[in-house]
Amino acid sequence: MSHITTHVLDVSLGRPAANVAVLLEEQSSAGQWTEAARGTTDADGRLRDWTAAKIMPAGPYRLTFDTRAYFATRKIASLYPQVVIVFEVRDAQEHYHIPLLLSPFGYSTYRGS
Repeated sequence: MSHITTHVLDVSLGRPAANVAVLLEEQSSAGQWTEAARGTTDADGRLRDWTAAKIMPAGPYRLTFDTRAYFATRKIASLYPQVVIVFEVRDAQEHYHIPLLLSPFGYSTYRGS
């Protein structure tokens, strides 16, 4: 079974984005999303140890990043109140690292290692 991690980098500052709330959901075969875990990025912008985390089986997943609250603490207006990344775990034996590169007016993601 797979292990899912994430990392948020604030490219507008050139440093990790600490204290970003993240929700991890899994999709059932009926198409319903259910919470699998939630957490907050650490000082290095990483979320390695999810609250209630478990090893995840193959299937679709969704990460939702609360970017509104993150930028509000810095008193910066941003275009995206949330960033939602939907991805699929195809091989449950692999580690899936899903980084987010973030700025107030754009974002990018990729499969990391």
